[in-house]
Amino acid sequence: MSISPNVPTPQESYAYESPGTPRWITILLVLLIAGLGGLGYLGYNAQTKISQDMSEQQKQNKIVTAQLDQANSRIADLKSKMEITTQRVGLTQSELAQAKSRAETIRKEQQTSDDKLTTQIKESDEKISAVASEVGNAKKDIEATKGDLEATKGKLERSLGDMNVMSGLIAHNHDDLDDLKRRGDRNYYEFTLQRSKTAQRVGPVQMSLNKTDPKKAKYTLTVVADDRTIEKKDKTSGEPVQFYVKGSARMAPYEIVVFDVGKNQITGYLATPKEGGAAPPPAAAAPASAASTPAKPEQDKPE
Repeated sequence: MSISPNVPTPQESYAYESPGTPRWITILLVLLIAGLGGLGYLGYNAQTKISQDMSEQQKQNKIVTAQLDQANSRIADLKSKMEITTQRVGLTQSELAQAKSRAETIRKEQQTSDDKLTTQIKESDEKISAVASEVGNAKKDIEATKGDLEATKGKLERSLGDMNVMSGLIAHNHDDLDDLKRRGDRNYYEFTLQRSKTAQRVGPVQMSLNKTDPKKAKYTLTVVADDRTIEKKDKTSGEPVQFYVKGSARMAPYEIVVFDVGKNQITGYLATPKEGGAAPPPAAAAPASAASTPAKPEQDKPE
């Protein structure tokens, strides 16, 4: 349909009807719309940023949560270990207390032992001092005895025995015999022999006195040794009366020295060699009749 050129259009009719609308309102509306668009854009950007931040925060939260779980697990493990350690430490403290108590007991015992040892050492020192003093005195006595022995050595003498063997040093009295004993060269057995038909043991042998002659200082006796009966007849005081026993032929003979002849007794000593020890004990004494009967006395010769 065609429109007549003289008839106005609706827009023209509207423009014509509102010729008085201010222009600034249009501008304001445009600015308002632009501001609202800018605010919407900014809001969108802010919302996007917040969404991103929230997403990032969630990731961080997950990481933190995982780390927290690990930390809790570690804390639980440490707590368990700490409880075990606490129990062990408690046990160790108890053991330490026991050890400390034991150590104190040992220390007291050691102190007591040390005190006792100190006392013993002190007593030992005193005893050692006393012994040293005694040793000093004994040394003086030994020196004095040595001097006496040297002095008496000149008084003692040797001589041929009744078997023509050189005797040892001869004692003429009891004091000389003590000097010989101190020298210790031989074994010495002092005796006082009574006249009797019964033999008397003197050291390793047996002897019986048969008769005496005090005026001439002579005597006769019988010796029983090694199951042999040996008669020593008319011997003189101070004379070495010698005889051998088994095993003594390679050594010095046994010697009897009488230094006092009485009416019915003699006093003297028997000297035997130290080497090889004393002879074995003799058999029982011969019967009185045999001892008093010099029927077949053996000769005074070495075996």
